[in-house]
Amino acid sequence: MKSGIHPDYRDVVFHDTSVDEYFIIGSTLTTSETIEWKDGKTYPYFTVETSSASHPFYTGKQQVTQAEGRVANFNRRFGHLSKKGDA
Repeated sequence: MKSGIHPDYRDVVFHDTSVDEYFIIGSTLTTSETIEWKDGKTYPYFTVETSSASHPFYTGKQQVTQAEGRVANFNRRFGHLSKKGDA
């Protein structure tokens, strides 16, 4: 690997502020804030609003809507027209 062309890769503490969870993840992110972790070491610190701990897709709280079928969608849109001709 060439020296001087790659950013520094180090452990960074990410704080998910919506659920107050902390993660240590390897990253090249540069930040001026630091935090002392449980192991006594000081790590760069970065806040995020959403992570896997709070995102509805990963927590299983996402509501999946069922897509209507083509026939049901057609009947919903044009079903009232066939009733006028029968009377």
